[in-house]
Formats: sequence, structure tokens, C-alpha cells
Amino acid sequence: MGNLLNSLSTELRRGTLTLAVLSQLRTPQYGYSLVQLLEGAGISIEQSTLYPLLRRLEKQELVTSSWDTSESRPRKYYVLSEYGFELFLQLKKEWIENSKELYSLLKGGEVDEFN
Repeated sequence: MGNLLNSLSTELRRGTLTLAVLSQLRTPQYGYSLVQLLEGAGISIEQSTLYPLLRRLEKQELVTSSWDTSESRPRKYYVLSEYGFELFLQLKKEWIENSKELYSLLKGGEVDEFN
């Protein structure tokens, strides 16, 4: 059961990570700052997961990136594009609606768990 649970749990997280990352890119962030923001909200993400996700979002034109070389260590900052922001708002709305529907299904018959 443990392996199956881990597999299904990973599958659930995969979709939510994209939305979580998009939600934090309304202001420019570099990789480590993004990890810190997400972890502060209780969402752990490995850099080996984050950077491929950021590259994919950039390829899909949801995110733009730019280098800041003003400090001794150059940092690549990511931020939502205008298109990315519009898509984020739509995904956010859809997530909230789906969460309400799923919550309604899950709480039926299991009153004690969802108080």
C-alpha cells in the first residue's frame, strides 16, 4: 500500500505544484526565493523539480525570465507574463470550484474527519 499511496500522492501533487508556482510569480522570483516562499506555505519542492517546471512554463510563454547581474552572483528571475497571469486567474478559479466540489463529495459520510 505504501508504494501505491506514494505514487498517487505524487500524482495529486504534480498538478498543484504548477498552480502553486504560478501563484508566487506575480512578482519576480529566482529559484531559491521561490523554494523558500513555497516551503513557507508548507509546500516542499525540490530544485530538480522546480527548474524543469520553470523552463516548461517559460516555453509555454506563461513565464518570462531575465538575469540580474547587479550583484556578485547573477540570478535568473522569473515572473508571470501577461498571458501567464490571465491563465493563472482562470486556473485559480477552476481549482477553487473543483476543490469545493471534491470537498462536498469527500465529506459525505465521513463527518468526523472534516469538521
